[in-house]
Amino acid sequence: MNAVNRRAAIVTGGTRGIGLGVSTALAAEGWDLAVCGTREESAVSSLEGLRSFGNEVLYVRADVGDPAARGRLIEEARARFGRLDLLVNNAGVAPAERRDLLDATLESYERVMRINLEGPYFLTQAAANWMIEERGADPEFRAAVIFVGSISATVASVNRGEYCLSKAGIAMAARLWAVRLGEYGIPVYEIRPGITRTDMTAGVTEKYDRLIAEGLLVQPRWGTPEDVGMAAAMLARGDLPYSTGQVIMVDGGLTLDRL
Repeated sequence: MNAVNRRAAIVTGGTRGIGLGVSTALAAEGWDLAVCGTREESAVSSLEGLRSFGNEVLYVRADVGDPAARGRLIEEARARFGRLDLLVNNAGVAPAERRDLLDATLESYERVMRINLEGPYFLTQAAANWMIEERGADPEFRAAVIFVGSISATVASVNRGEYCLSKAGIAMAARLWAVRLGEYGIPVYEIRPGITRTDMTAGVTEKYDRLIAEGLLVQPRWGTPEDVGMAAAMLARGDLPYSTGQVIMVDGGLTLDRL
């Protein structure tokens, strides 16, 4: 991709876990990146790796659940790149403590929903208005939005209900934005990962190792951030141009109905 035609993406939570898998896949295909997180000091090696592809990488310290931080992310990306071709809503958190529904706390619920659902919903609003502006200036402009969801949108886990609700909300947010942005030629997708090896699942490794060994998955292995990254890169390239609003399952067949 030459300098004139460089494309720019925002990837939230783009320096670790699934977000890093997505950022790496995009960087390998020449995308300039604005990535955000809340722990810059722990992101140094990830940023160096992303920059090794020769693209520009902007790091913005931002919690997507904070309206001011979301605004700052958009502003800094605009100042650095002057364009936005892709938004990947990836940042999310698990409950600080897994609790049964009967013992769940309002504090945990509000935190998870603020970061996992409110944040990407309104970040997409800001990004979409920017993309529409670009489309108005250049009818050939092409952009896309990707939400990284979870099988927890439909698979119930009663010890982390707030997380499941947030991901069910993300699934509908992706559908809503797909409908709203259709007239502007901006496709919106959801990638729905299954059991993926990240920091978030480190505490339940033994549990999922056992379930995978017992046949939980059609493809009997953990998913990886790279698996999700490949799906995101495919969508970013425009390989599914007539499929807006669709869910791309990256779950090893976990949610397939079987007898």
